[in-house]
Amino acid sequence: MEGEDIDMAAAESTEADLDDMKRRLKEMEEEAAALREMQAKVEKEMGSVQDPAAAATSQANREEVDSRSVFVGNVDYSCTPEEVQQHFQSCGTVNRVTIRTDKYGQPKGYAYVEFLEAEAVQEALVLNESELHGRQLKVTAKRTNIPGMKQYRPRRSNPFMRPRGPFMAPYFFAPYGYGKVPRLRMATRYSPYY
Repeated sequence: MEGEDIDMAAAESTEADLDDMKRRLKEMEEEAAALREMQAKVEKEMGSVQDPAAAATSQANREEVDSRSVFVGNVDYSCTPEEVQQHFQSCGTVNRVTIRTDKYGQPKGYAYVEFLEAEAVQEALVLNESELHGRQLKVTAKRTNIPGMKQYRPRRSNPFMRPRGPFMAPYFFAPYGYGKVPRLRMATRYSPYY
């Protein structure tokens, strides 16, 4: 009888383990389905941004806005957008003034002025070298940045650095002794310590 009791207890424990494993497997499948659903939702949102047709329309829209905008350089740091708007009010209706700032909120010294009509840009270019807060403004037409197109600027040479040459392997032995460098003048007499 004792042998049968052990087998029955072992069978009940294996059935309990099996039920526990089935329950955990079902939970894992439900979690995987929820993750797949969330991933599909994110991909759908990202796909709408990555859509080539939408990217082309946003690029065309950006070019149209940039054709109605000017870049204003050398803007005084204490200048407000309202003052810049008043300065360019004579050119046409100003839609928006953007003064760029750094990560600390300090102005960078330039601004963008967007007009409602494209003809106002030509009138705004006349205000190049006009004064605002005692500084001469640099007014140019705003250019459209093309993503991924960065202008190549060659590396500037540093006069304090040695020129880089091709890699040369070190000598296997030092012909003048360790730490000694040859002098560029001829020795006039024999010196055992050189």
